[in-house]
Amino acid sequence: MLKGVREDVSTVFAKDPAPRSVWEVVFFYPGLHAIWLHRLAHWLWTHQLPLLARSISHLSRWLTGVEIHPGASIGRRFCIDHGMGVVIGETAEIGDDVLIYQGVVLGGTSLEKAKRHPTVGDDVVIGAGATLLGSITVGDGARIGAGSVVVNSVPEGATVVGVPGHIAGLASATDTEADLLEHGRLPDPVLRTLSEVLDRQTRLEERLDELDGGPPGRAPAPPSDGQSVADERAVRQALREVIDPEIGINVVDLGLIKEIAVNGRGVEVRMVLTSPGRATASYLLEEVRRKVRRLADGRPVEVVVVVDESWHSTDVVPRRMWGDGI
Repeated sequence: MLKGVREDVSTVFAKDPAPRSVWEVVFFYPGLHAIWLHRLAHWLWTHQLPLLARSISHLSRWLTGVEIHPGASIGRRFCIDHGMGVVIGETAEIGDDVLIYQGVVLGGTSLEKAKRHPTVGDDVVIGAGATLLGSITVGDGARIGAGSVVVNSVPEGATVVGVPGHIAGLASATDTEADLLEHGRLPDPVLRTLSEVLDRQTRLEERLDELDGGPPGRAPAPPSDGQSVADERAVRQALREVIDPEIGINVVDLGLIKEIAVNGRGVEVRMVLTSPGRATASYLLEEVRRKVRRLADGRPVEVVVVVDESWHSTDVVPRRMWGDGI
């Protein structure tokens, strides 16, 4: 028993960077208290003392905010981070080295007295607010993104996000434990697919232009300042065709195009990205570059990206994404 207690405390230190001492973990971690009380309740449940087991479970819920049915089977080194609002049903089965966050629900979808709750494999991470419903199986090493609703079984090593949950990728052999804890930074399969479709559409449009002899109305090299202004307007108008798929508004009306400079040396576009790492960032940059190239008539094209994240408003650094763009 003492060995199990030490293992549980060590698991908290391995999964959570917040604790500063063993006493802090032992006295002030409700997720750990919920696990210890559940083990007592589960022992009583398996020894045909259901009323006493439910009493312990109810006390645990009142003390910790975590509700675990005494019939649930939980493996070793199980960690509940924060824990408030966690619900684990009677026929749920959880493997070893599983980490779950607050608000996670392992719920049932049947009124039959049978296996009706999820089975979770080893080394699984379940993000905050995720809901797993029904007699499904979550394979070893899987990751469930925060806020996901999972109603179908998940293969080993898969990453699931969304409502309902979609498989967004498979774990890499190079992933570290720190990578597995990044349950709030997961890929978006819907946006990724949409970006690929839009990219293919753009290539098809360019191919049609080539077959038609090129797009009409290409702007010639500007002989004067007046012609430069006309070119700038043409570029801005062309960029209104670049739609941000996440919002459904073009990049000009969104205010992402800050400046367009057209002169004898070429065309330069200064563009703001609030989050360069999002799924559609590369698509938007490539679309802007392509639209400008179609109007540049062979002149050099350069897109300068200004990273402007609201939480780093003092760190606005221009970065050149392409050379001359040709």
